[in-house]
Amino acid sequence: MDKYENIEVVGEGSYGIVMKCRHRDTGQIVAIKKFLETEEDVHVRKMAYREIRMLKKLQHDNLVKMIEVFRRRKRFYLVFEYLDHTVLDELEAASGGLGPQVSRRHIFQVVRGLNFCHTNHIMHRDVKPENILVSPNGVIKLCDFGFARFVSGPNESCTDYVATRWYRAPELLVGDSRYGRSVDVWALGCLYAEMVTGDPLFPGESDVDQLFQITKVLGSLCSKHLGMINRGFSGFPNRLSRRSSTSDDLHSSVNTVRSLRSIFPKWSPLAIDFLSNCLRMDPDTRPSCANLQQHQFFNHDGFADKFLIELEKYINKENGKNLLISRRPERKTYTEETPRICYASAGRWRMQLIKETGSFSTKPDVEDVLEIQNAQILPQSEIVIPTRRKNQRESLYATISGTPNTTYIRRLDIKGSLPMDTKNFSLPALPSKEKNHFKRESKRHKDKLY
Repeated sequence: MDKYENIEVVGEGSYGIVMKCRHRDTGQIVAIKKFLETEEDVHVRKMAYREIRMLKKLQHDNLVKMIEVFRRRKRFYLVFEYLDHTVLDELEAASGGLGPQVSRRHIFQVVRGLNFCHTNHIMHRDVKPENILVSPNGVIKLCDFGFARFVSGPNESCTDYVATRWYRAPELLVGDSRYGRSVDVWALGCLYAEMVTGDPLFPGESDVDQLFQITKVLGSLCSKHLGMINRGFSGFPNRLSRRSSTSDDLHSSVNTVRSLRSIFPKWSPLAIDFLSNCLRMDPDTRPSCANLQQHQFFNHDGFADKFLIELEKYINKENGKNLLISRRPERKTYTEETPRICYASAGRWRMQLIKETGSFSTKPDVEDVLEIQNAQILPQSEIVIPTRRKNQRESLYATISGTPNTTYIRRLDIKGSLPMDTKNFSLPALPSKEKNHFKRESKRHKDKLY
């Protein structure tokens, strides 16, 4: 923290605090997220590792930028660009919502940011107005990846109690742990409706009431989720104090279904279609963010093409003013990187870039990927994320000694594990300890962040 001056605390959570700070050399204002002591709490350490690992992959104009990471006195510090305005602030300042035009500009950028996350196999799981930062020029930045996680497969089991209630998808409310990126798409629809009108679309007072609010407007749950309800509300342990404990009340709401058109009679047909696609009850039928980005709601009047040109100018202008961001080297995501491979060349190391042909495993392995110790601040350019490939591996070669591994042969002979006719057999030679051509570190250097 020697490089930064603490101004004030701007947020608190169960895992730490967020401080508004000033960079002493440049005067740049930043936001620093300080975690609790990670050595004492394994869960906090895991959360910190996961968030750091994800943020290093997510470099996009519509995602908040992490400038650097350091550790001091057993705590992790994440340094972000600072924006003091959110969509929630805009909604509180403007009665009656932001209107259709501003809302379309905002939600288009949120879709872009989420699409980048989903392309990199990450779901945010907490999309809501207070997690959408807004710059003075209207550039949107999705922030707070504390609940985000990697998606490694369609049938992977995940924590069901995530996201803020008003933006929680039906699959989360019924306790379906096998959900995916579509929970972000549902929250996207709720967010858009709230931006236009100024009021939350489904303001449930409890999880069960949330389901009532949803089914009154959109109809019955899909068959899979109805089955979960019929099995005794397996997804609602001890959460039924306000409603009946039977599923009949939920089913009866089908008789009072109101269409989105009746709720928003002044909306354009394309806006209604965009919202209804986001709010499909069956998560398997919800469109991806990539498909939503191509929806006619954004493209029928050339809005997307024109706005992207305007948006790029604003982004370049803002990045140019932020000295901590403008001097950082641009870093690509793992989907665009070409791996490095080492070959033997006359006893020396030679580095060569090869074209990527393999696929990546995105299942997080915190202990394997992140081992962070001590408080050395590393520039962004020095931080590298190792990735795993299924079909291709790094090949490491080095000059080796011609001395056979006789020690290993003797051990086999003593144990009686070596056949009689192979006593004189010599195994492949190992690298000589006398030569210093090839050194292997037993552990990753603990000052580096992976």
